[in-house]
Amino acid sequence: MTLTLVNPADVTIPLIGRPLCAGFPSPADDYVEEALDPSRLIVTNPASTFMWRVTGRSMVRAGVNDGDFVVVDRSLVPRVDDVVVAVIDGLPSAKKVVRMRCGGVGLAFADEARTPLVLDEASEAVVWGVVTWSLTPLRPAPR
Repeated sequence: MTLTLVNPADVTIPLIGRPLCAGFPSPADDYVEEALDPSRLIVTNPASTFMWRVTGRSMVRAGVNDGDFVVVDRSLVPRVDDVVVAVIDGLPSAKKVVRMRCGGVGLAFADEARTPLVLDEASEAVVWGVVTWSLTPLRPAPR
């Protein structure tokens, strides 16, 4: 199962066997455990998986940053607390699925200062897919 974009060649990256410590450093292990194909890690259903580039900061508290690439799976059924791509009035937007006080389901910004969007029969909003990964470039590639 590989995701083919333009070049059909597989891309693999060496995976180090020892977990990377993000706290107090410990002696590193130079042991390469296996080769990891990033598409196999982030794509579970290639036929229904797409990527979008995010602009804006309303989803930062949900782990989606301005400039991130998000992986979106259209085959998944959205659940409360999922980040989704919703098409609202014809425009795609990243939102969080929330349970409303009235018992219904709504779409919200991760910025709690904004009012959630309530989904009802009159809404012109469609959940396009579920965000499964947010990929944050820490050092963008040169252009």
